Amino acid sequence: MWLFLLFLSIPLIEIGLFIQVGGAIGLWPTLAIVVLTAIAGTAMVRSEGRQVMANLRSSFDTLNDPTEPLAHGAMILFSGALLLTPGFFTDAVGFLLLIPGFRSMLMRELRKRVKVENVTAGQTHWSQDSPRPADTVIDGEYRVEEEPPRNGPSGWQRD
Repeated sequence: MWLFLLFLSIPLIEIGLFIQVGGAIGLWPTLAIVVLTAIAGTAMVRSEGRQVMANLRSSFDTLNDPTEPLAHGAMILFSGALLLTPGFFTDAVGFLLLIPGFRSMLMRELRKRVKVENVTAGQTHWSQDSPRPADTVIDGEYRVEEEPPRNGPSGWQRD
């Protein structure tokens, strides 16, 4: 039911805002604002997206929990869709989602409602209760074999 109300109320809010803003500043300035927010939003989404991708790569490299960078990436993707949708309300929400502090606050609220049990990355698996693989010691043996001295080019080259 709440999803139906959301899909019904957002277009009504947008229509009302278009009428109010268009009546106050005119048609062409209103359309220019909509186009400029889409262009500015696209540039901001690209910038924030690069930063989030770097954080995601870092969390994978250090075998940390990647849920936060993934959630930030999803919010930025959703922000881009909102910014490309014509309207003032959707642009406002889209720009809010581009602010890292707002995304972090939203993540704190989401964490209260959603609990991550475990994370799997390739063959690596860890959960809230088990230590990260970086804390695990792997014992092994190895042997170094000496290579015979080379008298000519390596075996990769043809004479």
